[in-house]
Parts: sequence; structure tokens; C-alpha cells
Amino acid sequence: MHPICETCGTQFAESSAPPERCPICEDERQYVGWNGQRWTTHEAMAQRYSLRFEDDASVLGIGLSPDFAINQRAIYLQTDAGNILWECLTLVTEEAVAELKARGGVDLIAISHPHFYASMVEWSQALGGVPIYLHEADREWVQRDSPLIRYWSGDELALSADVTLIRCGGHFTGSTALHWRRGGERGDALFPGDALQVVSDRRHVTFMYSYPNYIPMKPSDVHAMQERVSRYGFEDVYGYTWGRNIVGGGRDAVDASFERYFAAVAG
Repeated sequence: MHPICETCGTQFAESSAPPERCPICEDERQYVGWNGQRWTTHEAMAQRYSLRFEDDASVLGIGLSPDFAINQRAIYLQTDAGNILWECLTLVTEEAVAELKARGGVDLIAISHPHFYASMVEWSQALGGVPIYLHEADREWVQRDSPLIRYWSGDELALSADVTLIRCGGHFTGSTALHWRRGGERGDALFPGDALQVVSDRRHVTFMYSYPNYIPMKPSDVHAMQERVSRYGFEDVYGYTWGRNIVGGGRDAVDASFERYFAAVAG
């Protein structure tokens, strides 16, 4: 079996028994569930959960129903780099794979950071062995390695003329955002995972080393992120879960958020 951590939703390498610990949850950026370390399996989850496909601010979101673990949603993007599954989920179903194939299939998976690796290898295999793009700086956090994973390096990776992966750092060393030059009325978009997390007012983003444990990001890491993101324009910012999006004015909102953060940490 491939054990799955019930708190973070990460699928582990095949074993006859679950590990004693989940290193992702024991890291200070995450936490062990209040009832202790608990495990499940893909087969057990299929009895309790399903996947839903819904429009989320003009992109197709995919998520678990009912909510599970961190409750991120994946996004299906049809781009000039091919059809991309941005972020990943713990559960794979035959119905979801059929739905994606009916829409044109998936050509690659790209994931922002280790908290969303989930069942990435399971998804890749179900979709025909598509490549999974992860930043090499976060390789130590991969719990189920595979030849399907393509570790990239540096601060940028152009997947096409319109799609670029940007290493933001901060939350994790390899924390990645996806920039999509969409053009037309919709304008360009930024998909930052948790590196720049869209907050509840949906007019700002914030920068945290740990979100559940409220550890702020180092100012030096935020400065580096600001520099890396500054070269890109975008109208919309799509956050890590349902509805956490800034629709319109995204570039100004992110710039204002950087300024607000530095004013706050300066006292």
C-alpha cells in the first residue's frame, strides 16, 4: 500500500505498514493532527470522498468533497505549453481522469511546494505518465519519488512562450508560482500557491514561513520574492483554495501587499 497522511494529505512510498511519522507534518511549517499521527489509503479514501469540478473565477478548479487535509484545489489550465494540472490532490478517481481526458487530457503537472505534492505520482500514472515539475530545492520533501518527476533548477523555467515557473522561495526554498500570459480580456494571471497567499479580504496577499503556526517570513526572503515577481504583470491572482482569488488589479494588490508587509515588520 501507499500510506497517506490524514493531516497534510501526502502519499508515501509503498510499504507494508505506515511510517511512524510524517516528516512534512513534524516540520514547523505544518503540524501533527491534534489526535496524533493518523494514516489512510487511497482505497479507503475512495469510499468516503469524491472529486468536484467547478469554475473558480474563470478557471476550472478540482477539489475533494467533503474537504480533506489542507483542502487545496488543483486548477486545469489549457495553455500553449499544453494542458497543465497546477497543484495536486490526494484522491484520484476514474471519473475525474475521464473528465480531464474529455477536455483534452493533461500534458504535465506542476506543483508549487511540498504541502501540495499529495498523490502526484498516482495522478501522473493515471493520466498516462505525464511529467511532474518540481523545484529541485525541495527534493528532500518528496515522500514518493519517481522517474516521472522532473526537478528543475534556477529562478525561472519557461515551459512555453506564455507559461513560466518562478521560484519565489520563502515558504519553502523551492516555492514556485506559475505565470500565464493569457492575453485578451482576461489578462495575465499569477498562480502563487502559498508563496504569496491570498488573504481573506481578497485584496491582498501575505507572506508566511508557516501559515498554521503563524511564523512570519524573513524580510530578506520577501525582498527576494519581490524582485523575482516584479518582472511580471498580471491582472488576476489565484490562491491555493476555492475563492481565494484576486480578480482584477492583481499586480497593484501584490505591490501594495509587499509595501504593507515591509511597513509592518519595520515597526
